[in-house]
Amino acid sequence: MLKKIIPYLSDIGISDMYASPYFKAREGSLHGYDIVDHNTLNLEVGTEEEYHGMIQELWKYGMGQILDIVPNHMCITSKENAWWMDVLENGPGSLYADFFDIDWEPVKIELKNKVLIPVLGNQYGLVLERQELQLVFESGDFFLYYHQYKFPIRPKTYRDILQHRIHELKNHLPPEDPHLNELLSIITALNHLPSYTEKDPEKIAERYREKEIIKKRLWNLYSENHGIKTFIDENVNIFNGVTGKPESFNFLDNLLNQQIYRLSQWSVATEEINYRRFFDINDLAAIRMENPLVFRETHKLIFKLIREGMVTGLRVDHPDGLYNPSEYFQRLQKNCFLYKRLDRPGYVTDTSDREAEILRQYNELLSKNSQRKAFYIIGEKIFIKGEKMPEDWPVFGTTGYVFLNFLNGIFVETTNAKIFDDIYARFIRSKLNFQNIVYEKKKLIMELVMSSEVNTLGHYLNQLSEKNRHTRDFTLNSLTNAIKEAIAFFPIYRTYIKPSEVTERDRRYIEIAVSKAKRKTPAMNESVFDFLKDVLLLKYPENFKDADQREWLDFVMKFQQVTGPVTAKGLEDTTFYIYNRLASLNEVGGSPERFGTPMETFHGQNIERSKFWPHTFIATSTHDTKRSEDVRARINVLSEIPDEWREHLTRWRRLNKKNVVIVEGQTVPDPNEEYLLYQTLIGAWPVEPITGPEYEMFKKRIEDYMVKALREAKVNTSWINPNANYENILMSFIEAILNTTRRNKFLKDFQAFQKQISHYGIYNSLSQTLLKITSPGIPEFYQGTELWDFSLVDPDNRRPVDYSIRIKMLEELKRSEQEMLLSELAKELTINKDNGKIKLYLIYKALNYRKANREIFERGDYSPLEAMGEKAMNVCSFVRQFGNSMALVVAPRFFTRLIQQPERLPFGKEVWKDSVIIVPHEETEKKYRNIFTGEIVATVSYKDATILYLSEIFAHFPVALLEKII
Repeated sequence: MLKKIIPYLSDIGISDMYASPYFKAREGSLHGYDIVDHNTLNLEVGTEEEYHGMIQELWKYGMGQILDIVPNHMCITSKENAWWMDVLENGPGSLYADFFDIDWEPVKIELKNKVLIPVLGNQYGLVLERQELQLVFESGDFFLYYHQYKFPIRPKTYRDILQHRIHELKNHLPPEDPHLNELLSIITALNHLPSYTEKDPEKIAERYREKEIIKKRLWNLYSENHGIKTFIDENVNIFNGVTGKPESFNFLDNLLNQQIYRLSQWSVATEEINYRRFFDINDLAAIRMENPLVFRETHKLIFKLIREGMVTGLRVDHPDGLYNPSEYFQRLQKNCFLYKRLDRPGYVTDTSDREAEILRQYNELLSKNSQRKAFYIIGEKIFIKGEKMPEDWPVFGTTGYVFLNFLNGIFVETTNAKIFDDIYARFIRSKLNFQNIVYEKKKLIMELVMSSEVNTLGHYLNQLSEKNRHTRDFTLNSLTNAIKEAIAFFPIYRTYIKPSEVTERDRRYIEIAVSKAKRKTPAMNESVFDFLKDVLLLKYPENFKDADQREWLDFVMKFQQVTGPVTAKGLEDTTFYIYNRLASLNEVGGSPERFGTPMETFHGQNIERSKFWPHTFIATSTHDTKRSEDVRARINVLSEIPDEWREHLTRWRRLNKKNVVIVEGQTVPDPNEEYLLYQTLIGAWPVEPITGPEYEMFKKRIEDYMVKALREAKVNTSWINPNANYENILMSFIEAILNTTRRNKFLKDFQAFQKQISHYGIYNSLSQTLLKITSPGIPEFYQGTELWDFSLVDPDNRRPVDYSIRIKMLEELKRSEQEMLLSELAKELTINKDNGKIKLYLIYKALNYRKANREIFERGDYSPLEAMGEKAMNVCSFVRQFGNSMALVVAPRFFTRLIQQPERLPFGKEVWKDSVIIVPHEETEKKYRNIFTGEIVATVSYKDATILYLSEIFAHFPVALLEKII
């Protein structure tokens, strides 16, 4: 299929394919972020031959490939993760022990030199006595299986299995029996294995060597002698116990107590997990990318692909989780520079000399420009409220969430904020304060799902306090609470403090957080917060030793790794499912308390991006967005018509009251959930009528989404403790209100209103698509969004895309271009806009124009254009200019004010009245061609200004990209 998709992507103007991770992931992975081997291709995605075929096809069309990479974590619940399996077998003495961020001396003394693994579906004792834990012997190794999970048995403890009933075996075999003696020799060898806590390199090497020899000997013995095989098999069966006889599981219990891991119930172990996770996902363990060896071992394949020209750019997933992100990016750029040049002709033959020469060139470039960027790299970084990119990150930008939220915001009617506050408060019978919710939910996250990380920080800070007589009296509890309060008020995801370097930016954020924490908890001694602030700002006491300074710095670095996940979980994955005033604003990197974006702010952001980050990604939908761009475009329409929204909400509540169930005095769904459901239905409703299986599938999508939304909100149900009864009642409510019987007055009323909203939402979507394509930055298109896409949060937005429909539509558009006037085609597409072909046409025309005029959009200036007239507030317009080349962009908004009757088209003087855009004075008597319609519009002079009439610009198409031709 790729051989058809790649030409299609090239035809619509795509320059680079942006690929999610395709290195070896957990079996059955749906996204590729749960990597088990960084240096092997994922065969479930495709073979190496198929991969090379894809690359050849990309090269054929002059396309590149941006690859998403995962430097922060690995999946640890797959037996295919050889590094993690080695750690579980060899503990702190493993060759890979330092690859993972494990605390081998955690707070809980019972976990010293162990790893807590929370994978059990019930309490350990119950799981054990139900025989869900099974000991097995495979090819010389003993393993423990728990359903699909596989855990190695520590080699030295093999003796416990092999020695059991050994006297019985001796009684059955003569003392001189060679097989018996070999077994006894193996047991002796096991007894002499160096300890798994041994750190001496020679002892570690000895243990690795000897244990493998022992395994081979044991397997040979097992394979050659039936008596020994029977003996081992019977012992394995004995260790696995007998259901109904609790005492029979003592053998396996004792064996497991000696292992390097301790298995526990997944839902109750959050306070004691002693490996750093990716957010709160137990299956994903953080790796220590600050370790040069880890960096080298995880990037071998990446650099090979870069060297061979197969990968032309990198998207780095979650750099905020790294110990030192700037150091990582600098190391990454340095190596990309090196590997891109290693195979070039003209270098000396010796590899080490070649590397030295290339790195000398790189250092010379850095001395001239410290921000030298050798390779196209972007980082998945989320900003909050005016936060800037760290200055020392050698990247081209981010994945585009800042642009997404500012762009989305200009389609929200900001003047209606207070009206929506009232509508929302009256419907849910409560007045919510966004910042209060953020504070409360960040605290909740630290108490429920990330308590181990916070408790570890508390104990670490307590150790630091003991080093000084002025701080040693602080209690562990007070220090831990101070950390929680400061993180709860942290205004950004994380700071980027490095050794002996605290920027003014980071200082300000830390002082804000600590100051607010102080005011929130007046009962706590202020000096506790002052101590925390001093530590975070690296204000070392006088005469502090170097070792003590390193400990302070290490605490700060680890603190920084915690604030990001807590913020993400508390804000994006909790608060955004509770504060539902206008759900389209609840987006990654967004600030829902701000009701939209002023136009001047949008232009200001674009100007700044054109100067400092002209090659950053700008996006409208990604695999992580809470709603697709087209869903948001619909919901935004509600901001324009608050009175109608209020009226319909009131009517829908009354019509659906009979479907609400009261359980223990609580309504199901609660008003806030009902409010979210109505917005979700408005945004996700199919654009064209569906029936039968398709309608049932849509209902299932809504049900699945609402269950996820409620669990994320953690109010009436949650992932850790699902309330099945509540969720089932909610499903019944959704089923009832979406019932297609004639008696369902709600559905009839809803569909009529939704159709109206959808009409305006389509125009919103077209405008935001054009603005993305033409604004400063590199426009990114998520799979399938060339047509209308009404997907919700993952996994809904990761459904397969039918490219055959898109390929066919593009072919039809190309034929129509040849057979019709562009103006006629443009109007016909607008009339039939529901099928989505109009969006594909816009993308196809605008991207190819951009491709043919790259300098205008990649290097050109950006200037906002002023509008005048009755509809001046209904357009966003700007000019992109490079030299004598110029393109004008005009995108309407607030369509409910332009066309009161949904069936009307937003064209002509009757709609746009006397409204105009003002173009630069030097453009007097100039003509422009609309690339979508082929029509020519000319400037005229009006009151000392040079103008273009919007009624002429929008004669046959809802948006305009105007190319200067004279």
